[in-house]
Amino acid sequence: MNSALYPYVLEPKAAPAIWGGESWKCWDTNPVTNGPLAGATIADLRTKLGADFLGTIPPERIFPVLTKIIDAHDALSVQVHPTDAYAQRVEHQQNGKTECWYIFDAKPGAELVLGWTRDTTRAEYERRVADGTLGEILRRVPVRRGDAFYLPAGTLHAIGAGIVLFETQQASDLTYRIFDWNRVGADGKPRQLHVQKAGDVLDFHRSTAGATQQLAYRFEGMQRTAVIADSRFIVERIVATSEPASLATHDRPLIFMPVDHTLAIEAGGVTVTLEPEQCAIVPAAAAWCTLSTEARSETHVMFVTPPASRAAYAAQILGAGIDPHRVDSFMAQFA
Repeated sequence: MNSALYPYVLEPKAAPAIWGGESWKCWDTNPVTNGPLAGATIADLRTKLGADFLGTIPPERIFPVLTKIIDAHDALSVQVHPTDAYAQRVEHQQNGKTECWYIFDAKPGAELVLGWTRDTTRAEYERRVADGTLGEILRRVPVRRGDAFYLPAGTLHAIGAGIVLFETQQASDLTYRIFDWNRVGADGKPRQLHVQKAGDVLDFHRSTAGATQQLAYRFEGMQRTAVIADSRFIVERIVATSEPASLATHDRPLIFMPVDHTLAIEAGGVTVTLEPEQCAIVPAAAAWCTLSTEARSETHVMFVTPPASRAAYAAQILGAGIDPHRVDSFMAQFA
């Protein structure tokens, strides 16, 4: 086995904010902290290892997935993200931003802003931004621990106060801020708004979206829960126990982050132990990795990977014996 192929433990990037803060767990500029490639960033790994790291993902492009933990002491701004096409045409960036959230914790009464209470128009949206009445047509959705939400590009949204969540998104920092609750930034000035660009990409139809339907199944010796199945990223919550279980990479890099206890990952003859909320990537050419925990019972792990295809993922769940109608219903949420 190539000595450069082993689990890469990543150093997170802290991003404090007036509403709380973020920890960017897996991002193109995060450096590796262990082994012979310590100090190299994910971007460096793309260049140095190419297909050994990424499989068939083009190495010249930014690593396609970004994962974060967001801790919202106060509400985040109301915002929207562009599609790939708009990002390429207007911002000259490869990726727009479709994202999803898995709720780690939520205080009683915590809620999200998720779309509109009714159909609206760009003219009404601009008028309400100008006169301060936008909040009257923002749709609020209560949240609880364990919920997941899918936000395609163009979805109006805001994370409310008292929520801690795990975010998986396309690798992009394109955010169009619409309303910031009349706050000022660290410089004492209101943060920049992007009303016109937001208007270009917003979906103005009434929203009915809520928490997604998740799907539990057993595969490769592990209990798994399918959370999100977008064409750009698969998100699962898996359970590691003291009994080692092996996962195939399927020619894709695998991203792991334990939530509540330590997690041991072995790949390429190297074993690393992650603390809760520490992140590691197993390279595609490792072919297999083995997970286990020394916790008395089990460790819950967030597991993210760019999929080979949504069809292949659906086939994996079907192969675990799940009813085809349930699989179709789950996959349709992200069509």
